[in-house]
Amino acid sequence: MTIQRFENGPRMSRAVVHGGTVYLAGLTAEKTVGQSVGEQTKEILGRIDALLKQSGTDKSKLLQAVIWLQDIRVVDEFNKEWDAWVVAGSCPARACIEARLQSPAKMIEIQVTAAK
Repeated sequence: MTIQRFENGPRMSRAVVHGGTVYLAGLTAEKTVGQSVGEQTKEILGRIDALLKQSGTDKSKLLQAVIWLQDIRVVDEFNKEWDAWVVAGSCPARACIEARLQSPAKMIEIQVTAAK
């Protein structure tokens, strides 16, 4: 079986496709670092959409999502953006965890897995 890698760098690939499954690396904000968790979430979800498209799938085929929040108390703000983005009836299995991230200005990291 072939393996496809997208945005492959020296340390990691942003997306890996193997068989009928697409694995995305954990994504953090780039342009909205230091802004609200809502703004960072919107940016990250847009990047997820782009990587899924590049990998031959879309958010309607999400299997699993793992979300790390710098402060779990902002989960409602995150959920507002997530609920508007996720396809109703096609929600993935999900975990949402409080964790220390790369820097205090990066408030969220999201990793997803999807079917092709």
